Amino acid sequence: MLFGHKNKLQVDLGELQNEKENLSSFLQSHLQISVADSHNRLTVDSAASTSKQELQRAVTKFIYHKNLNGTHWAALENNVVKIKRFERVKKEKKNRNPEMPSMIKHGW
Repeated sequence: MLFGHKNKLQVDLGELQNEKENLSSFLQSHLQISVADSHNRLTVDSAASTSKQELQRAVTKFIYHKNLNGTHWAALENNVVKIKRFERVKKEKKNRNPEMPSMIKHGW
């Protein structure tokens, strides 16, 4: 890169702030990279030949490893891998036996 500018990849933890230490040790052990801690993000030095897709796969693997895959997923946006929470969509309950209007004509 020009003038020694290094491209930094980041992992945005979202609601999983309590898993920050676990995720950083997981990334260090699986990808053999250095991970730095910032406010609500982890910064990964991409000079270690780690691509964005590899980082996203590793974060997804962490989510599955912690059994959070039913509630969270990893999305790649520019140089940031974001851990997002699934939105719950309320389904309308169908009435299986709807009450039909009376078809009998009352002539009395």
